[in-house]
Amino acid sequence: MSTCSAASQALSEPLAATAATARTWLLVEQPGPWGAKAVSHSHLDPDLGRALERAAKGTGVRIALIRRPGRHPDRHGPSHHRVYLAHTLPGRSWVRTCVLPDPEALRDLDMTALGEGDHGGLWEPYAGDPLALVCTNGRRDRCCALLGRPLAAELAASDAGEVWEITHLGGHRFAPTLLTLPHGYTYGRLGGHAVKDVLDGVRRGRVVTTGCRGRSAWERPGQAADLAVRGLTGEAGADALTVSRTEGTAPEWTVTVDHLDGRSWRVTVAEDTAVPPLPASCGTSPAPQPRMTVTSIAPR
Repeated sequence: MSTCSAASQALSEPLAATAATARTWLLVEQPGPWGAKAVSHSHLDPDLGRALERAAKGTGVRIALIRRPGRHPDRHGPSHHRVYLAHTLPGRSWVRTCVLPDPEALRDLDMTALGEGDHGGLWEPYAGDPLALVCTNGRRDRCCALLGRPLAAELAASDAGEVWEITHLGGHRFAPTLLTLPHGYTYGRLGGHAVKDVLDGVRRGRVVTTGCRGRSAWERPGQAADLAVRGLTGEAGADALTVSRTEGTAPEWTVTVDHLDGRSWRVTVAEDTAVPPLPASCGTSPAPQPRMTVTSIAPR
């Protein structure tokens, strides 16, 4: 049986502008098995999971569970939970972290403030290796387990960075998928050697565009415009470009991308729906998966 990732790759579906959208990520360690909707279907208290998702809705905060690569013991007893908060807007990226004996404390988070990038001094700043988060949730899609778990294990064994498995990054058909923090660039279809190059770039504040799906801070038109300007100019600085304005509605947008040095571009992005049908996930019926296509770039 063909998988969704094999079908996507066979038709050369572009990776650009397919990243999940989130200005801020809330990542909660939860060992043990994960269900398809892991935040409320795991050993994390389901009432807490649902409450966090309700609180985050519409704030720009995206919640996911994480766990260390390897065996996932079925832990029902008390355990400590490593938690990360990461804001991904250029020039304002930060990661905060703590270890919680009881994740119930997360109910008190001000999701609106966190979505806007205001952590209010919460927890401690994280200054370690880049965070590498590989989607491995086979209950969500089998491609994530089949392709994601070996990648996570390889990265962890090679000390490539601070490596975690994560419950969901969207775009199963691009597996293995990877989120890098603090900048929030997402990747797909990369092997271990290529991911190590990506993480080395993150350490130096630079973006590797090979296999890049986009920066999670932007909606899909902004992701497409950001990557297109990088392709045009060769700019690799993670925080050098900002999507300052997006005008229009589907099927066409005009996106303004600004550079720190004062340069600016107007990028026209069109939604292309005349594409071959593909399954969005294993077990689903093939359907057109709209693509973001850059049709023009002009200096302002």
